[in-house]
Amino acid sequence: MTDTIIIGGGAAGCMAAIQAARFGKSVLLFERNDSIGRKLRITGKGRCNVTNNSPMDEHMRNIPVNPRFLYSAFSMFSAEDTMDFFEQLGVPLKTERGNRVFPVSDNAADIVAALGREMKKLGVRVIHKRVSSLIIEDGSCTGVKAGGEEFRSGSVLIACGGKSYPNTGSTGDGYKLAESAGHTVTELKPSLVPLVSPDKYCAEMMGLSLRNVTLSLFDGKKKLYSELGEMLFTHFGVSGPLVLSASSHIRDLKPDRCKLLIDLKPALTPEQLDARIQRDFAENLNRDFINGIRKLLPAKLIPVAVKLSGIAPGQKVNGITKEQRRKFGELIKAFPVRISGFRPIDEAIVTSGGVSVREIDPGTMESKLCPGLFFAGEVIDVDAYTGGFNLQIAFSTAYAAAMCM
Repeated sequence: MTDTIIIGGGAAGCMAAIQAARFGKSVLLFERNDSIGRKLRITGKGRCNVTNNSPMDEHMRNIPVNPRFLYSAFSMFSAEDTMDFFEQLGVPLKTERGNRVFPVSDNAADIVAALGREMKKLGVRVIHKRVSSLIIEDGSCTGVKAGGEEFRSGSVLIACGGKSYPNTGSTGDGYKLAESAGHTVTELKPSLVPLVSPDKYCAEMMGLSLRNVTLSLFDGKKKLYSELGEMLFTHFGVSGPLVLSASSHIRDLKPDRCKLLIDLKPALTPEQLDARIQRDFAENLNRDFINGIRKLLPAKLIPVAVKLSGIAPGQKVNGITKEQRRKFGELIKAFPVRISGFRPIDEAIVTSGGVSVREIDPGTMESKLCPGLFFAGEVIDVDAYTGGFNLQIAFSTAYAAAMCM
């Protein structure tokens, strides 16, 4: 018998364990992997974007799914509280572009190690077994079954993530456990995921990474997202930070509606770009067009850009008209990539969908259907854009659950 059982040793599970233990509760944490924080170690390209150093209103604006449900949890445990928490654990933090917060070391392992040390200091017991089922008696959750044994407790927290990155242990167990207690799980979709394109030229540019470009996402004529950063062409379409962020803005992907436009030279106005193209042309008047733009674009991009421009590769630069040059400049400022789908959910950073918020008390994270059962983190039907917002959801919901447990 223990006071609190926590299922999942990720961001939410570890935070809840620490907070509950600090209030004198005995805590038993189940983690199916041989170590805690496996997914945390790979977030933010291994740097761990722990939160976003911005007010609650900014966090709410970056949560497209059920933001109001999180108001109480964010009021109890804010981004500032998260930063204080980790710095008190001996992890210095820094704020970068977009108010993203990282450890000064740029090493996600430091975040995981700090959580592990604090749990050990507080006497949190970690058992590396997979929870197979909940124990529900008289309509209340009184424990779990794992490894053929029964473990009893006064409360149980499901914090074992979604279905994204299953090799880190997020295989959807939390959803099955929730359903066994009578909960509704909304449709599960990938979020923060690479995008598939029918444009064959993406595969032709496979491996090409673009830096300091502006990516804009359109649904028909409506602009859904635009940001400066990095992206990558792949054999299936596009990936990279900008693409992952853009994907979370697509809520209803309809055929032939979504497209990306890439500004390859965002630092230049159309007039400045035209002047730059004219200078390059002046230096290559007697060369073929395809050879006259070698300084303007990456090598892998040139054959594709030439094809899309409609200008013959072998046309001499001195024969290119002003109108052709203008259209070529427009292409560079708005390079098109059509979007036909998402990559599979197991390639997503975040799972969109989860346990219905209508069935969870927003102030305590306790089940409205099964007393003694709590939820935190990605298993709940809330998700956010990139920038540290998803981890803040994990920490805030975990804190709220721990305070009630």
